[in-house]
Amino acid sequence: MYRTDAYEGLLAEKITIPGHNGDLINAYFARPLGPGPYPAMVLAHHMPGWDEWYRETAHKFAYHGFITLSPNLYFRSGHGTSEDVGVKVRSEGGISDDQAVGDLAGAMRTLRSLPQVNGRVGIFGTCSGGRHAFLAACRAPGFDAVVECWGGRVVMAPGELNPKTPVAPIDYTQDLPCPILGLFGDDDTSPSPAQVDQHEAELKQHGKTYEFHRYDGAGHGFFYYQRPAYRQAQAMDGWQKIWAFLDKNLK
Repeated sequence: MYRTDAYEGLLAEKITIPGHNGDLINAYFARPLGPGPYPAMVLAHHMPGWDEWYRETAHKFAYHGFITLSPNLYFRSGHGTSEDVGVKVRSEGGISDDQAVGDLAGAMRTLRSLPQVNGRVGIFGTCSGGRHAFLAACRAPGFDAVVECWGGRVVMAPGELNPKTPVAPIDYTQDLPCPILGLFGDDDTSPSPAQVDQHEAELKQHGKTYEFHRYDGAGHGFFYYQRPAYRQAQAMDGWQKIWAFLDKNLK
């Protein structure tokens, strides 16, 4: 709860962390200043890249009391503007699931090593980052909560599998060790409402703790205020659901 007389301050900077296979990659780190302890969040960026929206989102999480780390999942593809790097990665067919999971697990371990962290670490992602967040939580032990926002290709047809994405994330559902919050737009096509239904049914079948919220009039990327897809009312409600879910499971 914000108070006008309370001390507040943030530290934010790029740092280097060990990722997949011990590779050193860069990451954006933001944390509230103060003794803590604080819960922590890993942010899995979306397919457009490690961009300004994810910097701002790191600040947003830190402002709400989370030590936050957003690893550059495209580090190995070179450097430049986030748009240029994102185009290059897409032209290469994306990154491998193993690499994404390894980098996100490295970020989680880095956060767990910090004395200011309260011992609980969640993961958040949108678009491909939502997919990677779910996948990392299932495959990398140590996450305590997942926020998956419109994660495309969690459900995959056999013909969509390839050496970089050999297993559909939904097939790891039984291994999910923690609660998950899912936010989806009913006008989206990736994931479609039918795919969200399938995702939810699998969680239910395996007895997982989950909350799924679906928004009429919203499509893919409805949090992105700088794009035509933005839907103010749905986005504001979605953020309130995120804070309530994380306060319950991490604080």
